[in-house]
Amino acid sequence: MIKILLVEDHMVVRNGIKLLLESQDSFEVVGEASNGKEALDYLQSNPDSVPDIILTDISMEEMDGIALLRVLYKQYGNIKVVILSMLNQINYVIEGFEYGLMGYLVKNIGYNELLFALNHIAAGGRYMSEEISMLLLEHIRSGQRYAQHPIGSRADFEISERELEVLGLIAEGYTNIEIADKIFLSKRTVEGHRQNLIDKAGVKNTAHLVKFAFENGILN
Repeated sequence: MIKILLVEDHMVVRNGIKLLLESQDSFEVVGEASNGKEALDYLQSNPDSVPDIILTDISMEEMDGIALLRVLYKQYGNIKVVILSMLNQINYVIEGFEYGLMGYLVKNIGYNELLFALNHIAAGGRYMSEEISMLLLEHIRSGQRYAQHPIGSRADFEISERELEVLGLIAEGYTNIEIADKIFLSKRTVEGHRQNLIDKAGVKNTAHLVKFAFENGILN
């Protein structure tokens, strides 16, 4: 029996995953949490019911999935951690695997793939969904091509119309929630666009992103 701790802030999503896992003879959901802090509280309060796998989202209030992963890496090294998220930013993938992540899945995968991935990871393997694998390959390919230009130059920055729209609103000082309301996106999607822009520009934070955009004529 593979013991699972679910860490997901959306109850409907969490309940759906729980029903799927509990429909299988090989899985047992031993606990649930809505953020990383609650997950750590569960582990401290239930030393006799430690999960084999923690299946966690990234974007959560109070303690997100990456912060949780860092703590688990240091304090609970025997627990396998799998991220299941709407976010497909390559920086999360790279950082995650640096901290012992065993799997990274996006939420558009099918049930069969999720079950296969968890079984594979429980048996000692690692797993990335196809979308993440292709992003990683593109990251490697792009890194080789971008090396021909100075980092942060206009030549290595490609931007979609939606990203340009988000970038303009970021430059005007709007928060992720305000941007989401203005252009009818979810907060998570806006967060994803913001991080993609930072990654593409090769900068450290939002302030440097805006500076980069004006200096390179992306914004006027």
